[in-house]
Amino acid sequence: MRPMRNAKREVKNEKYIDEIIMNCDCCRLGLIDGDEVYIVPLNFGYENDNGKKVFYFHGAKEGRKIDLIGSGAKVGFELDRNHELKESDSACDFSFVYQSVIGKGKAVLLEDAAEKTVGLKSIMKHHTGRDNWEFKDAVVKATAVIKLEVEELSCKEIPR
Repeated sequence: MRPMRNAKREVKNEKYIDEIIMNCDCCRLGLIDGDEVYIVPLNFGYENDNGKKVFYFHGAKEGRKIDLIGSGAKVGFELDRNHELKESDSACDFSFVYQSVIGKGKAVLLEDAAEKTVGLKSIMKHHTGRDNWEFKDAVVKATAVIKLEVEELSCKEIPR
C-alpha cells in the first residue's frame, strides 16, 4: 500500500489494530463488477493467527456478491468506528475523530462444511463473545460462507 499521507495518524501496533477491528460491527466489502465498484456492508468474524489476518462473512448462496466472488476474487475492505464531530467557531477548524482500517485481499467461497463452521463460529464470536455455537448440517449446507485472506491492511486514527 502507498504510505499514509499523514504518518502520525497511522496505527502500526498489531494488537491495537486487532482491538479496533474487534470493536467494529460492520465491514464494507468492495468488489469489481465490470467497470463498476460494488460495495456491500456485512457483519463479520475476524481471526489473527500469528499475523495471518482473516475475515469471515456469510449470506445467501446466490446474489451479486456471490457471483462476483466466484472461486476467488480480489477485494477491498473498510471498517470504521468512534466517530465524533469536533466543532469550532470557524468552519475550517471543524474536524472529525475516527478510527479506520482499510485493506485488500482474496475472497473465496468455502465449500467444506468444517471450514464453513469455523467461519460461522468466528462471526458469532465476534458479535456475541461466545464461541460454543453449534450449527445444524442443513444450515451449514444452505449458507454461503466467504473467507477473506488479508494481503494488505492499514489503520488510521484521528485522536480525540
